[in-house]
Amino acid sequence: MTFDGLDTSILGPAFLAGLLVIATHVPLGQQVLARGIIFLDLAVAQIAALGVIIAYSLGFQGNSWQLQLIAISAALLGAWLLYLSEKYWRDVQEAVIGCVFVLAACGGIIALSSSPHAGEQLKDLLAGQILWVSYQQLIPVALLYAVVLGLWFSQWFNRARQTSPILFYGLFAITITTSVQLVGIYLVFASLIIPALAVRHASNNGLRAAYLLGAIGYASGLILSALLDLPSGATIVWTLALSAILTAYIIRRCNKPA
Repeated sequence: MTFDGLDTSILGPAFLAGLLVIATHVPLGQQVLARGIIFLDLAVAQIAALGVIIAYSLGFQGNSWQLQLIAISAALLGAWLLYLSEKYWRDVQEAVIGCVFVLAACGGIIALSSSPHAGEQLKDLLAGQILWVSYQQLIPVALLYAVVLGLWFSQWFNRARQTSPILFYGLFAITITTSVQLVGIYLVFASLIIPALAVRHASNNGLRAAYLLGAIGYASGLILSALLDLPSGATIVWTLALSAILTAYIIRRCNKPA
């Protein structure tokens, strides 16, 4: 164990990135859970990652607008296909989502097959590089997520998405595309589903409990990964899960009749 890794200039932006992801992903994850399409986020995240890989293959790097356009276009196309699966193949939607995920994952492997840095690029997209995040990089993300949250909690959007589910899929795709590049596919899935699962039986303040759970999970994961020199993304997934188990237990005890 070493305390040298507890550098606030590194952990600070990483924790803020986690808070931004949790801010948008908790309410989206609760909706995913309510709709019974658990692996939707994983499939859309993988499609977004495929878009990033294709952009890499075309020579676009970093945060170039061409890379973002390709990644968002891929995610929106995938979200539209998954919306069609809900509309026309609801009885087998989870199976369709699984097939889309596998196809996108294999498409990424094929696209990276000629890259000398394929292994590293694939690892970055899966586990993320949250410790490399900078405050400057988070400014456009924060602005985008503010718009997403403003829409999500607006009465107009809530009414509109009830009659036009494609609005939910589109907003979901744009948010996931940003998050995948920020923290990786594994953390995107964990941030969406784990808090939502933990608070699903909360009688009230479930959203607040989920936000607190997420903040604790990211903070403890970053600290542990720094102290023990562990991969940060994978460690945060585990601390999110442990925090969720504790939260679910507390909620269960609070709901238990006296």
